Amino acid sequence: MSDLAEAFESQRPRLFWLAYRMLGSASEAEDAVQDAYLRLHGADTEAIESLPAWLTRAVTNLCLNRLTSARARREVYPGPWLPEPVLTEDRALGPLETAEQRESVSIALLGLMERLNPTERAAFVLREAFAYSHFEIAEILQTSEANARQLNRRARQRLGEPRRRVEADRAQWRRLVDRFLDAARSGDVGGLVELLTANVTSTADGGGKVAAARRPISGRDRAARYLAAVFGKVVPRARLRLDVAEVNGEPALMAFDGDRLAGVMCFEIVGEQIAALRIQANPDKLRFLAGQLSHPAGLRGP
Repeated sequence: MSDLAEAFESQRPRLFWLAYRMLGSASEAEDAVQDAYLRLHGADTEAIESLPAWLTRAVTNLCLNRLTSARARREVYPGPWLPEPVLTEDRALGPLETAEQRESVSIALLGLMERLNPTERAAFVLREAFAYSHFEIAEILQTSEANARQLNRRARQRLGEPRRRVEADRAQWRRLVDRFLDAARSGDVGGLVELLTANVTSTADGGGKVAAARRPISGRDRAARYLAAVFGKVVPRARLRLDVAEVNGEPALMAFDGDRLAGVMCFEIVGEQIAALRIQANPDKLRFLAGQLSHPAGLRGP
């Protein structure tokens, strides 16, 4: 491996973490990182003062281009759009020891970031997830420091108040998921109601490729009846196997049809209740996570 390729490989994980937060798509993030690798080989490397800075700018610009075209595609997307899930127990999205780090890759925040235009999203991710200064962000986005500051401020306003962040208690997560499964499988609607917040929502992304609810289901009573039906009838009828995992820094259930990953349900937990469930069933958006299960060693190389 050449020195240049080796230097790039040392940056690959960080670049993927950046691209995924920018795009909400692991497959597109991998493509953006690979395109940066190709750009690097066509660049005048003698003129590159800092390879990490050059690569950050290259990946950010590649993501901005992808976000512009993605906005048009998502306007005609069949049903709700959710980000691609990623297993995070192996630090695939970087260290997630703090509540802030987990929040930066949560399905909830990645979904909310769809409200932002591409440059707002870039400024927000660079500032909030990677702690770049406004001056550094301005250099990456090739704008003024004042505008970089304004982009981040506008992004925070559009995203609204952040969720109440709490430190992870994985034992508590597991107990709550186990209680949820017991109630859902037995059709215990009352037990589910106790576990759900009053304004809980259940959102499913089938991408028009598999059967899924075309609108979010809101409210604990409606959600409890829906979930009891899914886990009490649909899951057993389809003979799906369920495993608990950490996905995007939060607890999740993975459903398998034999060896095939058929769906992922991510839980948003607030205190000791479930505030939201997000179900990814679009097979195109499950490929990356399925690949993680098959090849746990890490990201693909060039």
